[in-house]
Amino acid sequence: MRAALLDWFAANGRDLPWRRTRDPYAILVSEVMLQQTQVERVVPRYLRFLERWPRVEELAAATTAEVIVEWQGLGYNRRAVSLHGAARAIAARGWPDDLTTLVGVGPYTAAAVANFAFGRDVLPLDTNVRRVRERTGHEFDARCAQALFDLGATVCLARIPRCGVCPLAASCPSRGRRYAPLRRQPRFEGSFRQRRANALRAVAAGRDPADPEAVAALARDGLLTDNGALPAAPRPRP
Repeated sequence: MRAALLDWFAANGRDLPWRRTRDPYAILVSEVMLQQTQVERVVPRYLRFLERWPRVEELAAATTAEVIVEWQGLGYNRRAVSLHGAARAIAARGWPDDLTTLVGVGPYTAAAVANFAFGRDVLPLDTNVRRVRERTGHEFDARCAQALFDLGATVCLARIPRCGVCPLAASCPSRGRRYAPLRRQPRFEGSFRQRRANALRAVAAGRDPADPEAVAALARDGLLTDNGALPAAPRPRP
């Protein structure tokens, strides 16, 4: 299975900009952006973000407002604040051996940066990787990570997998199965999430958000202070 997967990836792998670098900062930016955001939306924003802040020290020197404004359209603004805090920690002390000590970096993101930037023998377990492993019953090694990402995203789909074009189908015990539809996320347009996003965008731009309920919710989540201002980026841990 491993050989078939890697042969397929060599011919069909997606050409993504973060796959052309081993820079841990660039890879961290891509992984944070890709959390709950589609690849197609991330690519242009990733390129623009790195054009503005090509080095971790430059992102660390930016203000929280600048980072949040640049992040608009990617959703889940807490990720921007956490990325800014991680950049400040890295600029102050360098890259830690334990990447999960960086604010906003959990086990998956730590494993992805460790693998793709530092060449460590660790397999990042995202939804696509878990799905392929569960359906095939096969344990793949760290070198298979990008191939598993692409297979899960384009062939071994959540509901109706494309078994007819899957390089692993011949040995897959789940071949031909169909799965229940996933629960859809509520619409963003007209939602309270949109109001929160609009309020945060207004504060970052120096305007009155004119939505006390949204401001209060943002403050409860730590994205604004109690008086409705942007918080400072998290301080690097001693």
